[in-house]
Amino acid sequence: MRLAGAAVAFVAAITLAAAQPAKQAAPPKAVKADKKAATDAIAASYTAIPLAERLSIQNDLAWTGDYNGAINGDFGERAIAAVKAFQKRNGAKETAVLNQPERASLAAAAKPKQEAVGWRTVDDLMTGARIGIPSKLMPNTHFSGGVGKWSSSRGEYSTETFRITQPGTTLAAVFERMKTEPAGRKADYSVLRPDFFVISGLQNLKKFYVRAQLRGGEVRGFTVLYDQAMAGIMEPVVVAMSSAYQAFPAGGPPPRRKVEYASGVAVGPEYILTSREALDGCYVATIAGLGGADRVADDKASGLALLRVHGANLKPVALASESSKGEVMLLGVADPQAQAGGSAVSATKARITEAFTLDPAPALGFDGAAALDAHGRLVGVAALKPPLVAGAVPGLSASATLAPAETIRKFLATQNVPSHSGAPSGIEAAKASIMRVICVRK
Repeated sequence: MRLAGAAVAFVAAITLAAAQPAKQAAPPKAVKADKKAATDAIAASYTAIPLAERLSIQNDLAWTGDYNGAINGDFGERAIAAVKAFQKRNGAKETAVLNQPERASLAAAAKPKQEAVGWRTVDDLMTGARIGIPSKLMPNTHFSGGVGKWSSSRGEYSTETFRITQPGTTLAAVFERMKTEPAGRKADYSVLRPDFFVISGLQNLKKFYVRAQLRGGEVRGFTVLYDQAMAGIMEPVVVAMSSAYQAFPAGGPPPRRKVEYASGVAVGPEYILTSREALDGCYVATIAGLGGADRVADDKASGLALLRVHGANLKPVALASESSKGEVMLLGVADPQAQAGGSAVSATKARITEAFTLDPAPALGFDGAAALDAHGRLVGVAALKPPLVAGAVPGLSASATLAPAETIRKFLATQNVPSHSGAPSGIEAAKASIMRVICVRK
């Protein structure tokens, strides 16, 4: 790592000053002022280092056990003390500024510990937070009901995220509740600050750790549970997880709503085709006017999902032989907020680009909408991509892709669902095949 010239000059100044004989003891206020000036100078020297490298240093210090603080690139007193602690343990001068050999030594000390547990930073699709996960210890991942969960195969370790947005939510109220809930939880350490809290202790026969952060009226956090016998392995990992946690990351994915509306198109008497993205994290999928639907299959590559409503008598849409670029008519059921709570099928024009995207992207509720050609035949299914900006209004600057007719036909064939190329065509006939899909998350 290249250190700024200012940092080198500062270290030299400290060394020179240490060599000068002290004439008399400085008064306490002067000592405090000198200490602050020294800390400010060191902090200023770190600003000359790229942010990615500052984050890397803090992360490595957390894994060596020297740092317990936010990994945000800011070098205040705690981060500076961590550098000094690492230098002291390795018999180096406590300058608080790492030279190249020291930086290499720090990375070499941290890397094996990170690799041993499979450390990686991931986006939690349910809450919008960014969290560090020991993937080798917790290889099982599950997003459902508004909760992101990572766990070991035998349950020795687990991590769950949470998001609380009820009106009137206060951090203090959540803090007090989580010290005793769920049943069997007994806190032996807790700290509450204006914008975050930490709680740890025993939950039945396991150790637990909770960290949460407040922004506006929303609280996001995570809970770690692990067997007491695994404390030696997990305690440094929990420190790293706490330090790496970003409840409200800039540019992070927005949290999904608990109830979200999409569109679907009938492709058989009991089968409905929709967007896989629309069903992400669904606890229950319901078809308006018909009731619950079973998810038969989904395909990540095409972005399609197939639902089945047993005993239904749906009117399948006519499937085109192939997709073509250019203007299409999108049929879908807009979000209730966009039509004053209504559920009418509506139509909007769009253009299929060379890259099979839709221009413009349709409104909320049209995820899974049917794209029809001039003859009223299905040439594709829309998949909306919300903007990856935390806290953004859903649908703002969204983009949309299209699964073409050829992909639809292949997907249905793998599920033994025949395509209805000979079904009645036309816009009005196709409207009878369109329905609202309701995704409910916990």
